[in-house]
Amino acid sequence: MPVALKVDVDTLRGTLEGVPALLRLFDRFGVRATFLFSLGPDHTGRALRRVFRRGFLSKVRRTSVTSHYGLKTLMYGTLLPGPDIGRRAGHVMRSVLQAGHEVGIHCYDHIRWQDFVSRKDADWTRRELELANDAFERVFHRRARVHGAAGWQLNAHTLALEEQMRFDYASDTRGTSAFLPVLGGVRSACPQIPTTLPTLDELIGRDDVSEASAQERVFVASRRVLPQGHVYTLHAELEGMKLLPVMEALLRMWRDARMEIRAMEDVYRALDQDFLPIHELEWGAVPGRSGDLALQGALRVAGR
Repeated sequence: MPVALKVDVDTLRGTLEGVPALLRLFDRFGVRATFLFSLGPDHTGRALRRVFRRGFLSKVRRTSVTSHYGLKTLMYGTLLPGPDIGRRAGHVMRSVLQAGHEVGIHCYDHIRWQDFVSRKDADWTRRELELANDAFERVFHRRARVHGAAGWQLNAHTLALEEQMRFDYASDTRGTSAFLPVLGGVRSACPQIPTTLPTLDELIGRDDVSEASAQERVFVASRRVLPQGHVYTLHAELEGMKLLPVMEALLRMWRDARMEIRAMEDVYRALDQDFLPIHELEWGAVPGRSGDLALQGALRVAGR
């Protein structure tokens, strides 16, 4: 099974420290990945509003948030003003494109999108995506071609806007195969390529899984046969920093098993878009992650 790497970059620290470390690691293994950037203010500290969300406190305890994100990052947007990631770290973002990797949009304000988008209207959603698009163009001097929603959170307006804004594809969901999404009666012609594998922060600390054994769980899951292979979402703040040795071990396991490691755009280019299935989007829980996520739901139509 091929595995596509999707790197979510959520914070200023993750951009400045985690991204360069991942670039060095990927260069050593000779692999390409897709990096999706948070491009506006880093308001990570405001995530504390999630304290009453199902599973949030257990995730915080399991994953040692302070050691991964750092105390300063956890104060952004509360005790400290949130720095503008695109303006402070645009040079690092451009280095990703210069190294031959795919780049795209994760969000403008990560916390604002993840916490509020599911219940916001079309104007709010358009404004957030336009802010992200404008910031992306300031950094890269080109329009973005891929969007991957922060926290696997979206609404029906997101689907319509992804088509209107001419994204080639999006990766906003969890699922098993590429599809055309339908939510709230809105159907989009922008394909969804979902994350198929569990993330390290969903695994570590559950069922006696340690940092040392987490890569084995991901590797075993990646051997399951799926139509377009697998998508593995990693985070610059985790696999690019404290969990970098885990990521290196996982890359070595995939290489030794002769599994192809690629960027998301390679999956997109191989799709037969005339025959993509249409699936409803559903909200549901993913083990190890707090709250409900956008999931690939029931098959609606076998083809276009």
